Amino acid sequence: MMHRRTFIAATLGGMAGVAAGATEADRRPLHSGAALAFGTTISIAVRHADPEAAQQAIAAALGEARRVDALMSLHQPPSQVFRLNRDKVLHGPDRHLLAVLEHARTLSRLTQGAFDITVQPLWRAFDAAHGLPPAAERQRAQRLVGWTQVQAGPERVVLARPGMAITLNGLAQGYATDLALAALRRHGVCHALVDTGEYGALGRTEGRPWHLGIRDPRRDDAVAASVVMDGRCVATSGDYASAFTSDLRHHHIFDPASGDSPTELASVTVLAPTGLEADGLSTAFMVMGARRAHALAAHLPGVDLLTIGKDGARWKSSGFPVA
Repeated sequence: MMHRRTFIAATLGGMAGVAAGATEADRRPLHSGAALAFGTTISIAVRHADPEAAQQAIAAALGEARRVDALMSLHQPPSQVFRLNRDKVLHGPDRHLLAVLEHARTLSRLTQGAFDITVQPLWRAFDAAHGLPPAAERQRAQRLVGWTQVQAGPERVVLARPGMAITLNGLAQGYATDLALAALRRHGVCHALVDTGEYGALGRTEGRPWHLGIRDPRRDDAVAASVVMDGRCVATSGDYASAFTSDLRHHHIFDPASGDSPTELASVTVLAPTGLEADGLSTAFMVMGARRAHALAAHLPGVDLLTIGKDGARWKSSGFPVA
């Protein structure tokens, strides 16, 4: 499954030492755990007084994330997405899959089709060509794209056109973050940082909010911005994550209208009330471009973003919490 390792730093309080005014909860020992999911290593850090309780909470949260991966992986034969793409019909879909498919449909409608889970045939065409596919092959794949042709209900999910396929790579990691955070809350954890490739946080650490360093899209060893985790989830999409050409012109994000990658932006970072929202919007905003993305975000409650153009131009919304 394609993954996007877009944050180059997740700081446990920013600088060394404990901030003045830190509470006893902030000083609780830091416990961590990791697992393999979404083609990468996911991790969780929590502050908790009881090591055994902390590890139980971490295990539960990691288990929730791995369950999302098992349901929505493109490449694992038992996954429901794999079976749907193979058979074009899936009977008895899991409730979590239905929730993500419903959000995908809402987001496609909201963005006038800029977000579309049925772009998977385009990805397959570019991947098979190890770069740019012949024009005829790209056009054939583009004809299979159409979010309205996914029919989902409690009994079954159907791909209406022969040859169609979906990808939930623009939603699954964000949804996994939401389920992991919910599991931590159920276990009484008040201070935590979740990294599934997208981020969510609870509480604080060492008297400060959790911070993230957002990778510069043109320098993998540099930070473009440091973001304060203010209770919202964070997701970044970038043209560098899985590129088909060395100039980063063609990559894993596709504009359904052109059948190719969008040309304006190098990366988009989104803060939103849920990981599912942040993940999907970061992909959609890459396709929409900076002006349309910022205009839409201004009307979405709790949504802020930072766009970085291929020309280096940066534009952040007024509520974007830069440290």
